[in-house]
Amino acid sequence: MTQTALDKLRSCILSDDQKIAIGSILFICLMAGGLVGLFFGGLGPVLALAVIGVAGIAYLVTRSIQWSILALIAQIILLPYAALPFKIIFTPTFLNVLLGMLFGVWVLRIITGKETTFIATPVGIPIFAFLAWTTVTFIAGLAHSPLTHNVLRNFAEVILAVSLFFVMVNQIKDATKLERISLIFLVAGFIAALLGIMFYMMPETLTIPILSKLGMFGYPTNNILHYIEDNPENPMRAISTSIDPNAFGGLLVILMIIAVAYLFASKPIMPRFYLVVITGTIALALYLTFSRGSMVGVVVALTAMSLLRYRKLLLYMAIIALLFLILPQTQMYVTRFIEGLQGNDLATQMRFGEYKDAMILISRYPLMGVGFTGTPDIDIYVGVSNLYLLIAGHTGVVGLGLFLIVNIVFFITVFQRWQHMPHGHYLETPLLGYTLAIFGAMVGGIFDHFFFNIQFTHLVSLYWIVMGLSMATVEFEHTM
Repeated sequence: MTQTALDKLRSCILSDDQKIAIGSILFICLMAGGLVGLFFGGLGPVLALAVIGVAGIAYLVTRSIQWSILALIAQIILLPYAALPFKIIFTPTFLNVLLGMLFGVWVLRIITGKETTFIATPVGIPIFAFLAWTTVTFIAGLAHSPLTHNVLRNFAEVILAVSLFFVMVNQIKDATKLERISLIFLVAGFIAALLGIMFYMMPETLTIPILSKLGMFGYPTNNILHYIEDNPENPMRAISTSIDPNAFGGLLVILMIIAVAYLFASKPIMPRFYLVVITGTIALALYLTFSRGSMVGVVVALTAMSLLRYRKLLLYMAIIALLFLILPQTQMYVTRFIEGLQGNDLATQMRFGEYKDAMILISRYPLMGVGFTGTPDIDIYVGVSNLYLLIAGHTGVVGLGLFLIVNIVFFITVFQRWQHMPHGHYLETPLLGYTLAIFGAMVGGIFDHFFFNIQFTHLVSLYWIVMGLSMATVEFEHTM
C-alpha cells in the first residue's frame, strides 16, 4: 500500500498537467515543513540539530570503521560526557553508542568474511591476560557489593576501551588512514583547548549559562566552574567540556605530545604555522588547568622526545622554563609547584592521605583487590589520585603487574622498531608522538587516576587507542 501511494505521488509530480505537478510539490513542501516544524518545536532548535547531527554521524559510522574511529576520537576530545536525551534502563552516552557501533561493524565484517585475519602483536597476549584477570576480579567483587546498571555499563566500557587496542591494530593498516586520525587529534584538540581558554577568559556570567546548555546532554548544571583547592578566591582552572580540570589536563597530555611531534616533523602534516597555533593553544590550555601532574607528564615525555630525535626542542623547553621562572604571571604556578614538591599545599596533603588509605586497602586484599562494585569494609574506599594504586585497588597486585607487563612489552617492541627506522622516515613522527603520549600518560598517572577509572572511561579509551595506533604503525611498517 505504501509503495502504491509513493507511485501515485511520483506520477503526480511528473504529471504533464502543470497544475497537478505544482500542487503535488507544494503538498510535499507543506508536509515536510510541518514535520520539521513539529520536530524543532517539540525538541527545541539546539536538541533538534543535535539529533540530526547524531543521526548523520550514525549513518556514516555504520558504513565505515574508519568513520567510526574518527567519530569516536572526536567525541572523546570534544564531548566526552555527552549522553542521549532519553533512557533505556540507563541513559546511553555518546561513548556507549559509538563503541557499540564500532565493535558492531567490526564483528559484522568478521561474520561476513570481509575480515579474515586478526593481528594480535606481541602486546596482545599480555592484554588478553590483563582483560581476563580484570573480569575475574570484577566477578569476585560481586560477592561483597551489589551490581548496579551504571557499574555494569562502566565496566563494560572499560573492557571495550582496552579492546580498542585491537581495533586500531587491525583496522589502521596504511599511512593515509593514520594521517586522517592524526588530523582529527590535532583539529579536535585545538578546538577543545580553544574552548577551554575561551571559557576561562570569559566572565562567569557568560561561561556558566553557555556550559549549562550542555545539561540537556547529561552534563552537570551546578558547580560548573572549578578553582584551585575549590576556593573561589583562588584562580579558576580551565575545564573546556571535560568538567574536571585534572581530567582535561590528562587529555591535554596526550594532545600536547602528539602536537609537538608533528610540529617538529621534517615533513609536517599541515602548514607549520597552523601547527604552531595548535600547539601553542594546547600548551596555554594545559597551563590554565593548573594540573601539575599533567605538566610533569608532558615535560618528561617531551624531554625524552628531544633526546631521541628533536634536539632543538631542548632549547625551546629551556627558554619556556626560564620564562616561567621570571614572568610575574607565572609566579603563582611556580609557587604551587614548589609547594607540591614540599607537600605543603592542601591538594598534595590530601593526595598523601589517599595514598595511605590505598595502601591499607591493598594490604588487606593484595591478590585480587576489591573489584569494581565497592569495598567489603566500611573503613576503606577505592579512590586515589594514582593510576597504579587505583589499578592495584581494583584488581590487586596481579592486575597491576599485568598492566605494567603490557606497557613494558609495548615500549620494548616499539623501541626495537625505532632502532631500525632511518632518520626522517615518514612513520617516524606518528611512532614518536603516539608512543611518547603513552609515556607521558604513565608519568602523569603517578599523580592522577584517569586512565583506568570507570568514571572516566573516555580517557581509558583514549589511552588504548593511542597505544594501538603506535603498534599499528609498527605493524604496517613491517609489511611495507
